[in-house]
Amino acid sequence: MALLLRTFARQGVCLSRQHYGVFYRHAAPMGTTAKEEMNKFWAKNNKLNRPMSPHLTIYNWSVPMVMSITFRGTGVGLSGAISAFALAALVLPGTYPHYLDLIHSLSVGPYLIGLAKFGLAFPVSFHTLNGIRHLCWDLGKGFRIPEVYRSGYTVIGLSIITSLAVAFLL
Repeated sequence: MALLLRTFARQGVCLSRQHYGVFYRHAAPMGTTAKEEMNKFWAKNNKLNRPMSPHLTIYNWSVPMVMSITFRGTGVGLSGAISAFALAALVLPGTYPHYLDLIHSLSVGPYLIGLAKFGLAFPVSFHTLNGIRHLCWDLGKGFRIPEVYRSGYTVIGLSIITSLAVAFLL
């Protein structure tokens, strides 16, 4: 009832003009298909010279864009790895030292072990340091474009240094 009163109050009750009704004033006429409506939509956008929505192949890749994608990817990867490790700890027989001895018995070289340790340490250090960067942004610091790039390069450099230190010094 309120909808009827509001509609009539806005338009005024005018008996001389043609009224189709309150509820189908903006509805598409019957008999048009979705294809016809879509064609009208694109014709209107072309006539008004509106741009199409861009996709990833159109964008110029930048450091903040790659950092954002990597931050989300490491977050998903780390949560999946932690869940898989917890599930493996519950389901697999044996204890942690048993599986550690199994890895040592494979007789892989120290460089391959170091590379594996780097592969485990980098997502953790990158996600942690980029999380600190986001916390600084939450405080309102570092929003200028040069600062965004500088902090991005700093996070990448510190992540590599930290990961190398963890992989080869610990």
